[in-house]
Amino acid sequence: MNNLEALTALAALSHPTRLATFRMLVRYEPAGLATGEIAQAMSMTQSTFSTHLAVLAKARLVRAEKNGRNQVQRPNVTALRELMVFLAKDCCQGSPELCEPLLAELTCC
Repeated sequence: MNNLEALTALAALSHPTRLATFRMLVRYEPAGLATGEIAQAMSMTQSTFSTHLAVLAKARLVRAEKNGRNQVQRPNVTALRELMVFLAKDCCQGSPELCEPLLAELTCC
């Protein structure tokens, strides 16, 4: 991941609806959620909500899969991992033990 990709992802997540959507999708991985279900949970129409999905998709944070008549949205876990690694890559000036509490918090889930 480079600076531009990281900035695009962070900008996409900087909106409350998009952040809530992404966090919801991560909780429902690997099954994903139908676009209509997410829009309903966000109290939005599908047409309004599609704008938010487009921003997340452009940032490579979500991807849609056709399932019958529904579009199922899923998080791009690879992009999430790449963003997290990018943010923490040079953590603690070569003292990885300082990141152990963060890693422990992630592995408890």
